[in-house]
Amino acid sequence: MPEEKKRSRLGVMGGTFNPIHYGHLVTAEEALFQFNLDKVIFMPAGVPPHKTDKEILPPEERYILTVIATASNPDFFVSRLEIERKGPSYTIDTLLELHEIFGPEVKLFFITGADAVWEILTWRNAEKLVELTEFIAATRPGYSLEKFKKLHVLPEDKGRVKGKPKVSIMEIPALAISSTDIRRRVRENRPIRYLVPEGVASYIEKSGFWKD
Repeated sequence: MPEEKKRSRLGVMGGTFNPIHYGHLVTAEEALFQFNLDKVIFMPAGVPPHKTDKEILPPEERYILTVIATASNPDFFVSRLEIERKGPSYTIDTLLELHEIFGPEVKLFFITGADAVWEILTWRNAEKLVELTEFIAATRPGYSLEKFKKLHVLPEDKGRVKGKPKVSIMEIPALAISSTDIRRRVRENRPIRYLVPEGVASYIEKSGFWKD
């Protein structure tokens, strides 16, 4: 975990990363730029509490893939916080622990897909989550924002409506790439080059993930 000794703006890129792909990396880089973040910490989920997909790789494998994908960017770090935590990975627990680690000197921005943000804000302790972080909801072009009207967090609201979550909508064309499609392509022996970093593609091929 990187040490921050000054008031900093820290992005937390949450996700299963099964596998990580260029859509995730472009999202993190865009958030770094748009929100003037100092660093982005990638946070692979340990045991995703709301996912029962049998295709989800073990946490350690997803951690390795994420390290490979982010190794060349000095502003990206990968945390073992959730994969080493016993039991399901809840965002509230992660954010509380990050605040304990970094203290009041850090301002957290939780970056993830728009659907994931919507789910998170309907979970228990949503009120506490709003106090701990601002949310950056990444969407692909053409994504419907209708459901966010209930939270009053459409782009024109700028996530600053009193008493409402602080959510910024960030459109990312590369999010048309999906982990689900990548796994399907692997099963069908179709190429995944240029969808994921070269090192990630090589590791997937050598490990035989999603072939059975």
